[in-house]
Amino acid sequence: MLKLHQVNANPEWWRRLERFPDRLVYHTQEWIHFIAATQQATPVFAEVRDGSSCVGCFSGLMISRCGVRILGSPFQGWTTMYMGFNLEPEVPRWMALQALQHFAFQDLGCLHFEVTDRLSSVEDGERSGLKEHFFNSYTTDLRKSEEQIFAEMEPTCRTCIRKAQRNGVVIEESCGDDLFVDEYYEQLKDVFAKKGLVPTYSRNLVRLFIRHLYPTGNLLLLRARDPDGKCIATGLFPGMNKLAQFWGNASVRSGQHLRPNQAMHWYAIRYWRAHGAECFDWGGGGTYKEKYGSQKILVHRFCKSRTFILPVLRDQAYTLFKCKQRIRGWLAARSGSMNAYPPPAK
Repeated sequence: MLKLHQVNANPEWWRRLERFPDRLVYHTQEWIHFIAATQQATPVFAEVRDGSSCVGCFSGLMISRCGVRILGSPFQGWTTMYMGFNLEPEVPRWMALQALQHFAFQDLGCLHFEVTDRLSSVEDGERSGLKEHFFNSYTTDLRKSEEQIFAEMEPTCRTCIRKAQRNGVVIEESCGDDLFVDEYYEQLKDVFAKKGLVPTYSRNLVRLFIRHLYPTGNLLLLRARDPDGKCIATGLFPGMNKLAQFWGNASVRSGQHLRPNQAMHWYAIRYWRAHGAECFDWGGGGTYKEKYGSQKILVHRFCKSRTFILPVLRDQAYTLFKCKQRIRGWLAARSGSMNAYPPPAK
């Protein structure tokens, strides 16, 4: 039987984490500090012990909502794909998930926990007695050659990438200053405005994300310029070790006919492949991602509550959030605050 033992995140802890081959950018102190700063969350770290031997590590954060303690690794809405465990290869992940239940409920006094561990399977969740939620994402295998990755894209996508080059679109890497934050967020508002919505996260969250991640070298920031030098699209692509991710992308409608988004994604794919990543995760659903030749996957989120009512309240809260988002978008449109984002000319 495995057991989780809570520890302090001292320099020795971070050095220990570095030796695990399954470590992702989401397990770094910079990413976890970013979540703590934006979600009013307290980082939680634990050794995974088999008797007296440390066979792995766990990373998560704890929040309190209406007096209810919740452990997330990660929690929905934290703009974080994965977290969970870093384990020795021979350690069964279902046993680590089983040990997490005692740790969350007994040691931390939580009433609910959620974990999205990239290497945990459906069978691991079933065997540990956890409830499963899942959502779709897409991945591109970066172990293939550039030529093969490009060839597996849909013909229309390849045409768009070539068209962007012919149109004089220039993709450049950004240093992540306040200008980039403002460009990205204004373009993001335009993207949401097309659907009568407003962004689901704030400009300050983007600023803090870049401030924490960019100095580490684990965040690629891209800007697309038209032939006149105007910024028409931006993108954020974190990555480390074997996994890179599409975190965010936005563009102005007036420049989309130049195809900057396709050119930017192709740049990011080649960049992270050259930096040793083996998988590019597209960060969630969206059928438009299929045109890049990506493969659809199921991402498993395992959770458990000490009382049956908490999952119901959680789902209702998410539904309420989506309704509020649509109302905010409608009010913004009615008030004229979206007038700066007119539809493109026909």
